[in-house]
Amino acid sequence: MLTLDAGAARALLRDGKSLLPIGVSAVSGEFERGAVVGCVAPEGREIARGLVNYSAAEARLIMRRPSGEIETILGYVDGPELIHRDNLVLLDPG
Repeated sequence: MLTLDAGAARALLRDGKSLLPIGVSAVSGEFERGAVVGCVAPEGREIARGLVNYSAAEARLIMRRPSGEIETILGYVDGPELIHRDNLVLLDPG
């Protein structure tokens, strides 16, 4: 599960954007790249689910960081997004 900050939740719900690592405030549970992971708004409601580009361990390393730092932190880049908009389903449009 990925807990989002208010800006990331707004970007998903209102603006139809992808989920970037800078907007993730917490990572819970364990998952591998390609898993379906829930996205939780700051108040605790699940607002979306999507296929992640990074594992839980990698997500913990890059959360709250700009996408441009992913390669420096992980040694590779699978994409600038944790979840690309094309791989994301909104559960509650707010």
